[in-house]
Amino acid sequence: MLEKALSGSKRYWTWIGFLLAIMAGGGLAFIYQFVVGLGVTGLSRDVPWGFYIAQFTFLVGVAASAVMVVIPYYLHDYKIFGKMAILGEFVAIAAVSMCMGFIVADMGQPTKVMNIFFNPTPNSLMFWDTIVCFGYLALNILISVVSFDAEKRGIKPPKWIKPFIYLSIPWAVSIHTVTAFLYSGLAARPFWMSAILAPRFLASAFAAGPALLILLCMILRKVADYDVGEKALKKLAVIVTYAMIANVFFILLEIFTAIYSDMPHHVHHFQYLFFGYQGHTGLVFWMWASVILAVVALVLLINPAFRNNLQTLAIACVAVFGSLWIDKGMCMVITGFIPNPVGGVTEYTPSGPEIMITLAIWAMGFLIITGLYKIASTVRKQEGTEPAH
Repeated sequence: MLEKALSGSKRYWTWIGFLLAIMAGGGLAFIYQFVVGLGVTGLSRDVPWGFYIAQFTFLVGVAASAVMVVIPYYLHDYKIFGKMAILGEFVAIAAVSMCMGFIVADMGQPTKVMNIFFNPTPNSLMFWDTIVCFGYLALNILISVVSFDAEKRGIKPPKWIKPFIYLSIPWAVSIHTVTAFLYSGLAARPFWMSAILAPRFLASAFAAGPALLILLCMILRKVADYDVGEKALKKLAVIVTYAMIANVFFILLEIFTAIYSDMPHHVHHFQYLFFGYQGHTGLVFWMWASVILAVVALVLLINPAFRNNLQTLAIACVAVFGSLWIDKGMCMVITGFIPNPVGGVTEYTPSGPEIMITLAIWAMGFLIITGLYKIASTVRKQEGTEPAH
């Protein structure tokens, strides 16, 4: 079936060429970083995690969000999600691949990644995060290949794949929970040290991931004449709505706890994030942009008239994805280091090579999605198959 991704229109190949060009530019930037070292980034002693780890954190949630279509379709036989389930699993494959790319980029020396396996440390959360990410990628590849092959032949998936499907559900929750534990277990970083961080991560994941999937389905319907159905999009929009409400509620709980307790080490991080601290305002614009986008998203999603209109739904999904990308893909990670444990402020700005490498890894992810979606849409149109369950 892979040959289906190697044929397409001029517009298709223009898009592929565009992604490959971005990847080539990022590849050159990575070679430069590899030769010179991480000194070419904006990272420092006070801010050792930056753009790479922020993208990793955000994309782990996008990968985990595949369960939002897997659970209704496979566990509850919700056939409306039939055409969408495989697309969600494809997004998970691309997202986990990007996560691994960002880890390699952040380590600077790719060979160091193998130390995790050659010298396993079970008492390290980083070790378990690596294990669950690799395991989740393997599960999604296996489930996608077997399910799609069965669908292509117009038969039900074999019974032996069902346990793997069921296993992928708690596994999806685990990959983002373990990622949250990487932060909340750091006692010297009060901005992250919260028992509610894992639920907050999951809520944001279950909003951002399905929002992206809705947008991808809309694009697929326009460029490939592949329609998952309006009812499926509207039902998934309801999931996005509740998840976004939960995410905003959890953030407000964090802010209330910090402000009401008036503990300086907790308050200063939120002060820096929303208003600036000691004259440093590096993230203020971005955080308020995230807030505005979140408000716009909630206004459009909570009102059924807007949510059920595909045009306004698309705007809402862009707002959701943008708000959560800024919050979790930028502000959440960086603010944990500012101010530092002794009250000092070292601001962080991603460098040119960091941005190029980041864009290249995102381009790689969209290249994977493009290829997989091309296969799915081509096979289904040629065979005229409907998902069998």
